[in-house]
Amino acid sequence: MPIKTALLSVSDKSNLLGFAHALAKRGVRILSSGGTAKALADEGIAVETVESYTGSPEVMGGRVKTLHPRVHGGILSRGAIDEADLARLGAREIELVVVNLYPFEKAAADAASSHAHIVENIDIGGPSMIRSAAKNHARVAVVCDPADYDRVLAEIDATGDVSQATRSELAAKAFAHTAAYDAAISGYLSGRAEDGSREAFPKYLTLPFERAYGLRYGENPHQAGAFYVERNAQAGSLAKAESLGAGGKELSFNNLVDVDAALDCVREFDNPAAVVVKHTNPCGVAIAQDLATAYRTARDADPLSAFGGIVALNREVDEATAKLLLETFLECVIAPSFAPAALEALRTKKNLRLLATGAWLSANHKALQAKRVGGGLVVQTRDATAAGEVAGGKVVTKRAPTLQEMASLEFAWSVCKHVKSNAIVLAQGARTVGVGAGQMSRVISVQIACEKAGALTKGSVLASDAFFPFPDGLEMAAKAGITAVAQPGGSVKDADVIAAADAHGIAMILTGTRHFRH
Repeated sequence: MPIKTALLSVSDKSNLLGFAHALAKRGVRILSSGGTAKALADEGIAVETVESYTGSPEVMGGRVKTLHPRVHGGILSRGAIDEADLARLGAREIELVVVNLYPFEKAAADAASSHAHIVENIDIGGPSMIRSAAKNHARVAVVCDPADYDRVLAEIDATGDVSQATRSELAAKAFAHTAAYDAAISGYLSGRAEDGSREAFPKYLTLPFERAYGLRYGENPHQAGAFYVERNAQAGSLAKAESLGAGGKELSFNNLVDVDAALDCVREFDNPAAVVVKHTNPCGVAIAQDLATAYRTARDADPLSAFGGIVALNREVDEATAKLLLETFLECVIAPSFAPAALEALRTKKNLRLLATGAWLSANHKALQAKRVGGGLVVQTRDATAAGEVAGGKVVTKRAPTLQEMASLEFAWSVCKHVKSNAIVLAQGARTVGVGAGQMSRVISVQIACEKAGALTKGSVLASDAFFPFPDGLEMAAKAGITAVAQPGGSVKDADVIAAADAHGIAMILTGTRHFRH
């Protein structure tokens, strides 16, 4: 059935005028309301107002304008089945509904918005029209995203109508749109305290996601997998990263988890930095005056583990860094951007995936994090602290750290929060020399970190993500030549651990902050 009448009522007017001009040029009759009708009329586009079509004026300051039987009858009509009712209403069929909603989420996110203003941005007529059109997608095409304008116009040009397959797809998208909208509203209202403040965890938490693409498999080849992204993911997040391609393989489940871990770690640093991750743990991290040196130092911290690893960089990848990246088999490199010469070089490496974040998130950006557990979710605020915790900590030993040790401890501490617990990080200067991760016993993590560092253990500093429950880990570190330690403290054995540090001449700072990562 050809598109004869289109109803346009949009809050987001991106590309609206061009779209409306194109519809009018194709002989489509345009029905519109409120600000949309005015914008079209001001542009000289012939438009019939909803007010004149329904014979009912807008009332209550525009709160009621499209909630009318002639509007919803025209959308929900099933052709011949409802012909008599449509005639009785004095309505006509509407074949295309183009509606997007009041910017509720934008209003709710603005700290300056009053509660009354936020509530006023709850759209009623818009969702009703979208849902009506989506329900009746056998006859009606619904468009809630300006990105779909060109696609719809192309089909109208080709056949005069929008195909059933496209109408079905647009209907699914429309219901996802209104579901996400309702989720935002229920989250806001159920997260508002009696004094008007916002709670971190609302009573109703609905997380709308959209499938970005399928994965080769899940954690293992016998598991299926897909990547879903938040509908309003932050710029600079992995969900918003651009794949620049380089080989034939798609990113895997494990690749994405590792890339996110590497990206989260490299955000900690302001100077040129590189992080190499293997199985979600940093195996090499370094800061330098230039990116190439930072990457080479991070890779060489544990070259065996770097093979097949993930690399995250916090600067545009230049040609010098690209040449070094080509020396080792890597699964993926993520960075803000890639210089043209670097991109050309890296694309010669078979199956190396390249991701560009574009925007850059700060180390202390806020977000909620969730993990799936049987029948539910555990949700927490993101661990956004680390910087300054060593400098602001308490020196509890007879010897205070030297300036050089302090700098190394700050670096090691920033890395340690990104290592799976029990986590131990050894560093010299602004580079890791040994990492002990994910052990059931902290002393074993110390042992592994020292074994990784080898001769470089001597003179290094140590960061521990949680307290030493006994002096054994500290004593092992002392025997290996470690000179300074940063740890949260809080153990009933703190006095024994401090005494052991003093006995070996180790400087120790208690930060008071734990950084478990499970």
